[in-house]
Amino acid sequence: MSTAVDHTDKAGAFKRKQSKHRHFVSKDNAQYPPESGRYHLHIALACPWANGALSTVALKGLDGAISHSIVHPTWQKTRPDDDDDAHHGWVYKAPGDEPLKNSIGHGSFKCDDLLVPDKITGAKSIRELYNLAGDEEGPFTTPVLFDKKTNTIVNNESTEILKMLNSEFDEFATNPDLDMYPADIQDELQELNDSLIYPKVNNGVYRCGFAKSQEAYNDAVKELFESLDILEEKLSKQRYLGGKKFTWLDLRLFMTLVRFDPVYITYFKTNQKRIADYPNLLGFVRDCYSIPEVKKYLSIDHIKTHYFTSHPILNTYAIIPAYDGPDLEAPHGRENI
Repeated sequence: MSTAVDHTDKAGAFKRKQSKHRHFVSKDNAQYPPESGRYHLHIALACPWANGALSTVALKGLDGAISHSIVHPTWQKTRPDDDDDAHHGWVYKAPGDEPLKNSIGHGSFKCDDLLVPDKITGAKSIRELYNLAGDEEGPFTTPVLFDKKTNTIVNNESTEILKMLNSEFDEFATNPDLDMYPADIQDELQELNDSLIYPKVNNGVYRCGFAKSQEAYNDAVKELFESLDILEEKLSKQRYLGGKKFTWLDLRLFMTLVRFDPVYITYFKTNQKRIADYPNLLGFVRDCYSIPEVKKYLSIDHIKTHYFTSHPILNTYAIIPAYDGPDLEAPHGRENI
């Protein structure tokens, strides 16, 4: 059973597996209609895709309508009693549980107060959750939008979960007027996402970090920094990617950029430049972080702990570097752009 580190082609290039649970909560869907209290999100705060989904719950004011659980950041064996099963992935622990080690016994990583066990199904791992829903193959990723009524996985594709959270639960939201997909700029945002931000930045950092050939790494890192240069120029002229409105695409970009300096420049070898070396990208990151609902679920500790402790092939002794990245609390200075 593979993990993300193993998803490479014959040329050594990282190839992300496609999500396969793709149902949509909608008033037009009798199988999965929007209901308060029916749906549950399974979240890894270290994962940029899942972190963005939980931030959207907060932004829309859906905390009272959609519950969530949060896994430990350090991957563990998902079937600890089966010596022949080597799969490692996200596991649930409770605050105050015994600290975890990495999969080969190094380190000590606390069970902090951010952890929320799965009290809906009682699953001990994300893999077990998928198995309970009838999926034995995986990949066992987060976020997961789970239906408590039918005990099924509704969706595990983060982009689609964001769209549902934005529009399908407004009758239960405390901030229903927030529209992170404004129609007047949606085509522009989607094109920017599809051509540059997702393939070359969001996924681009993984293409650098999980490359298994110099050529694959070289191609990925070249595209990544060419894209960051484009975004630096774009954000020198406008506050957000779509102009003056904070949107889903800003959230997606932020979730990658905020991880860049504390993790990716070391772990994924994206060290040609730091985000701290880009004045407008750094200001953008600080601007997004100043939004209380975005800041609420951002944990640099979970982010660093996950990446530096979950893949022994990349960091045998699970040593977590000291650098937390630039000061996110500093003034962003972007109010008048």
